[in-house]
Amino acid sequence: MTFELERLGVHDSVSMVFPPAELAEYLADLPVEVAVIGDDGISTCDAVVTMEHRDAFLEVDWVHSIQAGVDRFPFDEFEANDVILTNSTGIHDRTVGETVAGYLLMFARRLHDHVANQQERRWERPEWDAAFTLAGSTACVVGTGTLGTGAAETLGGLGLRVTGVRRSGDHVPGFDEVYSNDRLLEAISGADFVIVTVPLTEETRHLFDAEAFDAMRDDAYLVNVSRGSVVDEPALIDALEGGSLAGAALDVFEEEPLPDESPLWGMDEVIISPHCAAFTRDYFRDTGDIVRENVDRLADGAEFRNRVV
Repeated sequence: MTFELERLGVHDSVSMVFPPAELAEYLADLPVEVAVIGDDGISTCDAVVTMEHRDAFLEVDWVHSIQAGVDRFPFDEFEANDVILTNSTGIHDRTVGETVAGYLLMFARRLHDHVANQQERRWERPEWDAAFTLAGSTACVVGTGTLGTGAAETLGGLGLRVTGVRRSGDHVPGFDEVYSNDRLLEAISGADFVIVTVPLTEETRHLFDAEAFDAMRDDAYLVNVSRGSVVDEPALIDALEGGSLAGAALDVFEEEPLPDESPLWGMDEVIISPHCAAFTRDYFRDTGDIVRENVDRLADGAEFRNRVV
């Protein structure tokens, strides 16, 4: 499919991650008009860069998601209306990998305890056997795409043994061992840390349920940086309250923001971050580079990078 691109809109929903004006300015040298728009400006554009979905996008030619995950966009409707959908896969490997490493270091070195103690002006050292080093521990990364490989690369540098779970079970660089999806419970059963990086699909919805938590060691930690609904949240809460998991670091939740009444807020061994594992001051540049490349590809009649629909 080809179309004439005259006006590119940066939808104001991206303000949840970075100021839309920063991206618009970064793309100002493109041979098309670039403008920050709200919902009322969608109809004036041929293409839109966005965080959220709007029904009005069905009237444009191309939509670019600033995230890798695109489960919120209606694929069938996009296809029926000849709307191209691209995403930002490939830009989050190092950023999310470093966030994951940060979570693990917090648990291992008890840094979250120190932060909590500081709020209470409490001088309290950890128990003699509470802290440990990451070297020699095992992290099982469930999902070996961009996020998973970024986590594996970062954690490998800290001396962890990193295993992975993917559909085929074929070897992936950066992983010491890779299991196929049908061996998930086996893969997670021996890990000190289980890192969830799979996209949300019908197959992965509530992939981590009571059975998965029962398979994990009771001194293991869960880390979720993918989508909240990949984890059965009530089952996770039961596992944490029942002592069958040591703790969890959660960047994503089934309902966001996480409701005030969620028991997760009050758990000492749970680290909560507000869906920002990939945030960095260069996010708008990384996104802009993909958009810029696809504008060039459109002009050359080439296939879009990261085309989903």
